[in-house]
Amino acid sequence: MNIVVLVKQVPDSGADRNLRPDDNTVDRGSANNVINEMDEYAIEEALKIKEAHGGEVTILTMGPDRATESIRKALSMGPDKAVHVVDDALHGSCAVATSKVLAAALGQLNADLVICGAESTDGRVQVMPHMIAERLGVAALTGARKLTVDGATLTVERQTEEGYEVITASTPAVVSVWDTINEPRYPSFKGIMAAKKKPVQTLSLGDLGVAPTEVGFDGATSAVLEHTKRPPRSGGAKITDEGEGGVKLVEFLATEKFV
Repeated sequence: MNIVVLVKQVPDSGADRNLRPDDNTVDRGSANNVINEMDEYAIEEALKIKEAHGGEVTILTMGPDRATESIRKALSMGPDKAVHVVDDALHGSCAVATSKVLAAALGQLNADLVICGAESTDGRVQVMPHMIAERLGVAALTGARKLTVDGATLTVERQTEEGYEVITASTPAVVSVWDTINEPRYPSFKGIMAAKKKPVQTLSLGDLGVAPTEVGFDGATSAVLEHTKRPPRSGGAKITDEGEGGVKLVEFLATEKFV
């Protein structure tokens, strides 16, 4: 089975994250950039399928030159090769434009199965797998907590707030996963060394047949107009109970629209 895993490099969610003051995009230059956490679970699931059914696992990343660091980290976990879509014109692309570029790259890779994280920690819009599946004309099995492969048939337990739904589809398909699906492996020293020699193909917009005007700020369907830092947390209000503590509590909750 030919499996492609979408991997995104994002600012570390455990560190301070900022937007650039000049164009309101994520300031990746000053951040500690890592593999999007959910994508590590997608990589692990792809490797498990390869080990059980055979095939090849390819990492697909769209991002600047520095995203190569995350590509090599992903390859050290065990995938066979990677494709890196990099072009200066991509800066400022919205989710819609990003899905167009990734779908164009996937069209050249002829994947039987595309696996990705259910969301990215920098955007958290959860729409990419749906958009890509729509552009490719294949099924989208999203929010998986379990994935079973039986020949060309995929069965997914889709995680919901009430429990889970069972969904089936035939390959080719796009599957997004949550962090409940598995436990990602740690790269071994052998895997880290091997990753340095694994092939990484670089593609530009021209290679994909996508015009620069369709991506970046020119092709964006949404934009951040302004941003401000989160205000510092205040000390809160202290209520001394002199017989009316309950009333004051209810008044406070009503003011905050909790009741």
